[in-house]
Amino acid sequence: MWTRYRFEWGSAVVAAVVAVGVLTGCSTDKSSDDDKPTVVTTFTVLADIASVVAGDRLRVESITKPGAEIHGYEPTPGDIRRSAKADLIVDNGLNLESWFGQFVQSLDVKHVVISDGVTPIDIASDAYAGKPNPHAWMSPLNVEIYVDNLVRAFTELDPDGKSAFEGNAVAYKEQLRAVHDELVKALRGIPEKQRALVTCEGAFSYLTRDAGLSERYIWPVNAEQQATPKQVSATIDYVRANQVPAVFCESTVSNKPMKQVASATGARFGGTLYVDSLSEANGPVPTYLDLIRHDTRTIVSGLTGR
Repeated sequence: MWTRYRFEWGSAVVAAVVAVGVLTGCSTDKSSDDDKPTVVTTFTVLADIASVVAGDRLRVESITKPGAEIHGYEPTPGDIRRSAKADLIVDNGLNLESWFGQFVQSLDVKHVVISDGVTPIDIASDAYAGKPNPHAWMSPLNVEIYVDNLVRAFTELDPDGKSAFEGNAVAYKEQLRAVHDELVKALRGIPEKQRALVTCEGAFSYLTRDAGLSERYIWPVNAEQQATPKQVSATIDYVRANQVPAVFCESTVSNKPMKQVASATGARFGGTLYVDSLSEANGPVPTYLDLIRHDTRTIVSGLTGR
């Protein structure tokens, strides 16, 4: 289960790690008033999923903040300092966090890849063709696998919490399955040809597979956020040919290219979908369940016109 990283890093990052050690007095001890093991995740979605499984037995933190774009994130010395104190680091894997391998190289911290066991779907186009689509959490069924991986990892970290982690997981997976079932049921009345999800980023391959939708996107991964005229034109052609009733875009990128598709085809702009980040606590998607429910209802409303 565990992986440890202890390799040489680039001089600039090594200097940052050394500076972190000086700033923290070369100590990784937690404050005496909080002896809970600390779990650090790469982004907010994973932090929320982990928090549900952990309950009140572990302290869970996210490296990135709400609203951050995860693909091209650049870690700070503060991120390194917090992660060096962690008892466990959790990342998504599937090449999502391009910065993560270098980030953890010099940290002697236990590490788990939360997507282990997910059957990858390869990206079908552009420079990323043939590489696994990293957005496995966009299917609630895959998140059940994430949850099982967390139960195992957390039990190794805190054996006395095993029954609590397992109980939290059972209740959570019931909610995940309910969201999946809600989407599948709501889509049944849409003509098969129009049962398509057209988005800015190709982040929904797992969701569309599990929900019985076709998928189309302008670009495959948000690391390249500028739509080319060829990409926009191909998306317009697809929407017209299939009479797709609505198109969508994600919260962390500009929706202008998709608004152009909507204008050229007469399709509705169905709304904003959330993928790579949760919102602040007072925002529309403060938890993963809020995110997937929001996206499910936005997709259904856009495609059905209700």
